[in-house]
Amino acid sequence: MDFMKMKQVDVCTVDRESLVDITKIQIDQNLPKEQRLEEFLKQVKNPYCYRCGKVVVKVSFSDTETTLEECLERYLKTI
Repeated sequence: MDFMKMKQVDVCTVDRESLVDITKIQIDQNLPKEQRLEEFLKQVKNPYCYRCGKVVVKVSFSDTETTLEECLERYLKTI
């Protein structure tokens, strides 16, 4: 898998029909964690860009030491 190429998909120009609908993915929860991850990657094809129903989702990460949980906690405190 070429993860760098996957990260560079442009959501404005990608053919949305070529993207996997994440709601259709089914993974056996009895498999060990590593096998579930492998199965997810196999089914989603691009973990950085996929569909959730009709919505195109693009995932990216900041180059920081702050965890997602810390960001969410900070955000929720501002509401």
